[in-house]
Amino acid sequence: MVVEEPSGALRLVGLSKRFGAVTVVDRLDLTVPAGSFFALLGPSGCGKTTTLRMVAGLTEPTGGRILLGDEDITRLRPYRRPVNTVFQSYALFPHLDVFENVAFGLRRRGVPEVAGQVRRMLSLVQLDGYERHRPEQLSGGQQQRVALARALVNRPRVLLLDEPLGALDLALRRRMQGELRRLRTEVGGTFVHVTHDQEEAMTLADTVAVMNAGRVEQLGTPAELYEFPATAFVATFLGRSNLLAGTVNGRSGDDLLVEAYGRRFSVPSARSRVDSGAVLLGVRPEKVRLVGTAEQVPAGHQWLDGTVTDVGYFGVSTEYSVRTGAGVELSVFAAADGESARIPAGSPVLAHWHPRHAFLLHHDPHHCLHHCLHHDLHDDAAAAAAAAAAAVRAGRE
Repeated sequence: MVVEEPSGALRLVGLSKRFGAVTVVDRLDLTVPAGSFFALLGPSGCGKTTTLRMVAGLTEPTGGRILLGDEDITRLRPYRRPVNTVFQSYALFPHLDVFENVAFGLRRRGVPEVAGQVRRMLSLVQLDGYERHRPEQLSGGQQQRVALARALVNRPRVLLLDEPLGALDLALRRRMQGELRRLRTEVGGTFVHVTHDQEEAMTLADTVAVMNAGRVEQLGTPAELYEFPATAFVATFLGRSNLLAGTVNGRSGDDLLVEAYGRRFSVPSARSRVDSGAVLLGVRPEKVRLVGTAEQVPAGHQWLDGTVTDVGYFGVSTEYSVRTGAGVELSVFAAADGESARIPAGSPVLAHWHPRHAFLLHHDPHHCLHHCLHHDLHDDAAAAAAAAAAAVRAGRE
């Protein structure tokens, strides 16, 4: 199949959606470059699926505009928009076989020569020979491929993916991530993928927008967001982060000096989102190392002493929980390289890192910090979303 040239960016301008008194999407300004694989990432209830549904025409915005290239599609009926959506449930027609499911949109539009287009698309998704199977005869991964083929055969300018891998088991989900990358390369066009799975967003997307409470907290490449998060929410939702509450109390050359838990740390100013006042000093768990004595800490590294309280083995790595003398819980990931002995729980250790691996964020003391210290908000978000669910059922994700 010939890859078509991109035909204009998707732009959301002041896009909002309210359900009664609850604002689900709050004046969202967002540009999805033409031809990109773009991910909207966030916890349940953050507004990402409502945003996708507004782009698809399935939910009417309260305010703002949706532009595709030079065309305003805000008020167009769904079937008049050059977009197609693949849902988590796949929404295949159970009374139609695979061929007719894929052909449905083409037949509805009166497109001639349907057979050749359908067969080419089924070949693209590696479903040759399944034309006369019914959906119930297919595995979950095969059903997802049919749903993708049904959307892609219409040559949409924008393909909307609403958590399409969420119903699959872990092994199949990872295989299908590879399939999506391959399809994106072969078919072209713009893909907009909604997910709460941080690994999925980082694996698939060129650009990720992390959403929280109806707004975008940070936009960038997966590496940019992971290595230099803009907020504590991004730092803890996209992967894990150890965040230490402290205060900036000076400079030394190109570094900011931070006082935290009775110790002084430094962070390069280029890695700092704030240069004064209350701050959070962050460092990713895989950038932290454990040693037994101060003499083993490399020159230039900074450290906290503590005790290993828990050890978790995950095959490719071992996760240590370390409670420091200041009462802070740190997470440390050690690669399973076969060279280092596992450290047992109860061992005294020093957790150390190089300042170039740290980052500095604004700290709002009114926000609860303990969720940020060592928890992945991917888990914590479910509890927060449950409280708001009743108020936003019509747009709940």
